[in-house]
Amino acid sequence: MGDVPADASLTYLFSDVEGSTRLWERHPEAMQGALARHDAILRAAVEGCGGTVVKTTGDGLMAVFGSAPDAITASLAAQEGLRDEPWGETGPVRMGMHVGEAQTRGGDYYGTAVNRAARVMAAAHGGQVLLSVPIAELVAGSLPDEVRLRDLGTHRLKDLAGPEHLFQLVRPGLPDTFPPLATLDVRPNNLPTQTSAFLGREALLGELRGLLDAEYARLVTLTGPGGTGKTRLALQAAAEQVDRFEDGVYFVDLSAEREADGAYAAIVRTVAITGSGDDPPLEVLQRGLRERQLLLVLDNLEQVVDAATGLAELLAYCPGVTALVTSRAALRVRGERLFPVPPLTLPAGDGAVSLEDAFASESVQLFVERASSLRPDFQLTDENAADVVAICRRLDGLPLAIELAAARITLFAVDDLRWRLEERLDVLQGGGRDLPKRQRTLRSTLEWSTELLTEAQWCFRCSRCSSARD
Repeated sequence: MGDVPADASLTYLFSDVEGSTRLWERHPEAMQGALARHDAILRAAVEGCGGTVVKTTGDGLMAVFGSAPDAITASLAAQEGLRDEPWGETGPVRMGMHVGEAQTRGGDYYGTAVNRAARVMAAAHGGQVLLSVPIAELVAGSLPDEVRLRDLGTHRLKDLAGPEHLFQLVRPGLPDTFPPLATLDVRPNNLPTQTSAFLGREALLGELRGLLDAEYARLVTLTGPGGTGKTRLALQAAAEQVDRFEDGVYFVDLSAEREADGAYAAIVRTVAITGSGDDPPLEVLQRGLRERQLLLVLDNLEQVVDAATGLAELLAYCPGVTALVTSRAALRVRGERLFPVPPLTLPAGDGAVSLEDAFASESVQLFVERASSLRPDFQLTDENAADVVAICRRLDGLPLAIELAAARITLFAVDDLRWRLEERLDVLQGGGRDLPKRQRTLRSTLEWSTELLTEAQWCFRCSRCSSARD
């Protein structure tokens, strides 16, 4: 397709072998051959219809098309080729499409439209092709003979953003009956809708996904200092696990709890377990979850770390329960699997970087996305790239700090914001009113961390004297 203008609207197609993580564990040799055939069939279909294969994505691939009808034709050709293959136990292939403006760097594509296309695909089952509304509207009058669209209604995708109206591509000779879509609607859950897309960290998310898929990992603790994005990563990982847990996925915010029984009671309320008012809440949990299969996302457990022992007892007593925990410190109980959450990636080195290398870093991608959501005319350019990179480096790649900095783009030019941050960090305030108070300023986040220390743990000293904290 050649070079794509920055404001071009492209169709993005994603494919994936359904259930690939488990298939690799059970049939590694068969999967290796299956993926080679999958890639060859998909590449031939994409390139035969004027598309471009951008990259392989684990156990699938990503392609782009300048025309939505061409993407439809390619997906049908691919599914027909895939249908005739003797896959055996390796599973069929699912596909999803979405359309939107292109953001290109180094031959790769970034942005909300790309992320949305991947989530549309993730909702499909093997052999199924899903389309978003914009795609359906573009191809409605130009579908090949005998091809039609089946309206599947509105669903919450696993990116936790707003719902998406989805359509299924139907053609005689291809499978057309599937289970309910693998979306957040398929199982009980209380996962909160997010107002922004999950950006970057796909590799880290993949590692966490693999750990959660392992049968032995039933207590996974995301660790790291405040502002590293532990909660957002946990929510995204949990959203992708919804179809695994028959009795649901539940998010429990423990930031207000200080006693173990209070933490257990919060879980009881969230999962809606009934019990006698005189029963200890941990016992209520053990009885209520004994026969259930669910995932608990326990946020801010460092606030009530004494509850960790009871949590370990709960998991030992309830074999169908898995806990995904965020904490600024390890729980140090049996069965715990630690998963450190590092800051976002920064451009390599500490000097000047190219525009391409700048945008390839997760920190810069986050800053640009959040800044452009407030100022639609904001773009990363040769003129401002050095300032944006300097801002992200100054903030050490911390997602919360970068989001707070991007929120100031309506008040300051990028170079002015860089200068102010080099002088002091107090400029990072004024986060959204609907955020927890501890996340509205960087100082609040730091104070939230230090308040967890006991007097015996205080080892900080004033830079001008040796006195301990008052």
